[in-house]
Amino acid sequence: MAGFRIGRGRDNRTPQQRPQRAPYGAAAAPPPYGQPQQQQWPQGQQPYPHGQQQQQPYGEPEYFGDPYAQAPAAPAHDPYAANNPGHTRAFSIHDEAYDDGSAYQDGATYQAGAGPAPSGPRLHWKQLLSGIVMRPGPTFWQMRDHAVWGPALVVTFLYGLLALFGFDQAREEAINATLSTAIPYVLVTGVMFVVGGLILGAVTHTLARQLGGDGAWQPTVGLSMIIMAMTDAPRLLFALFLGGENTLVQIVGWLSWLAAGALFTSMVSKSHDLHWPKALGASAIQLVALLSLLKLGTI
Repeated sequence: MAGFRIGRGRDNRTPQQRPQRAPYGAAAAPPPYGQPQQQQWPQGQQPYPHGQQQQQPYGEPEYFGDPYAQAPAAPAHDPYAANNPGHTRAFSIHDEAYDDGSAYQDGATYQAGAGPAPSGPRLHWKQLLSGIVMRPGPTFWQMRDHAVWGPALVVTFLYGLLALFGFDQAREEAINATLSTAIPYVLVTGVMFVVGGLILGAVTHTLARQLGGDGAWQPTVGLSMIIMAMTDAPRLLFALFLGGENTLVQIVGWLSWLAAGALFTSMVSKSHDLHWPKALGASAIQLVALLSLLKLGTI
């Protein structure tokens, strides 16, 4: 049985070709610090070329692949990466972040009434009234989320006080009545115009929402009251001196009614994000009411 090792197979190599091993029980000397351990090869033999499979002797474990292939180089370290200390990228608590530190937000569209005005702060009442006449589009857009109860109530109440004198019969009764009777009569008329303006404005807002609008009700109602009073002011001014049945007063009344239709359409379109046909349809009931109560009452 010479030349055989039980369990390991036959080894036909000469003693010089066999790798030198340390005696049993003696530990091999470790390599110097910082140097990798290298396998000792017999004299005159070299490792197999790169890419060829090494043939192991009988009884030795078989390995696949190239044990001498170099590991891929690690990616270069970026000292200015987003997640490194001192170079992190901040994002709010409601945002989510990618792995590289960049943040993204869920897409959202602006809706009227859901937050602060997108175009600027609240306008002063002087700028508001002059803006409705001089630059109505930007004014309505800027005030689409701001309540205008103060200017709306005051302007509508003053308009109601003077509107009584725009009707010939009502003006004659108020002038011929005693002071104690005329004052309550005029005050009640002013209050009724305010209540009527609130109701018509609420109807316009409701129709705009039914047609797909998303505006807030307070700016819509308040601006509609101001438009109603301001657009009829020229007709009322001429009617105080010329009477409601005068031809010039009637012409001015029709022109002011058309101007009211244009301003109502622009206001509803800006406040509710509607196209002008829908905005005009939402204002139709208020326009018809103004025509029948104020214009046709004198015409």
